[in-house]
Amino acid sequence: MADVKYYYGTGKRKTSVARVFIKPGSGHITVNGRDFEEYFPLAPWRKVALSPLEFTGNLGKFDIKVNVRGGGISAQADAVKYGIAKALVAWQPDLRTPLKKARFLTRDARVKERKKYGQPGARKRFQFSKR
Repeated sequence: MADVKYYYGTGKRKTSVARVFIKPGSGHITVNGRDFEEYFPLAPWRKVALSPLEFTGNLGKFDIKVNVRGGGISAQADAVKYGIAKALVAWQPDLRTPLKKARFLTRDARVKERKKYGQPGARKRFQFSKR
C-alpha cells in the first residue's frame, strides 16, 4: 500500500469499526480479505454499504479495501457506508456538502444501553409484588 495513493476513512456504528481504504481503480472491493459479495451475502447489506458511491456516481470507479471488526453484520454494513463516505471526502473535499445533506456524514450514535444494577436489564425491572 506504500506505492499507491489510498484515501482513508473510519466508519463506526454501534460496536462496529470499519477502516476503509479507497483508490481509483476497477471497482474491486475486499472486506477482511474476502470478496464483498461473499462477506455481505444479502443485497440490502450491499446496497447500504455502497450507497455513498451510488449517490456520488462513483460506483465501480474505486478499488476498496475494508477492515471491519465488532458488532453484527448490519452494523458493519453501516460502518462501511460511513467509512466510504469519509474516504470520498478525503479524495474530493467538494463532495462534503452533498454527502452531508444526504446524511452520509452523520454518525449514528445509537448504542446499546448498559444494564443497571438491581434490575435484570437496562430498563426492565424485576417483578413487583404488593403483598
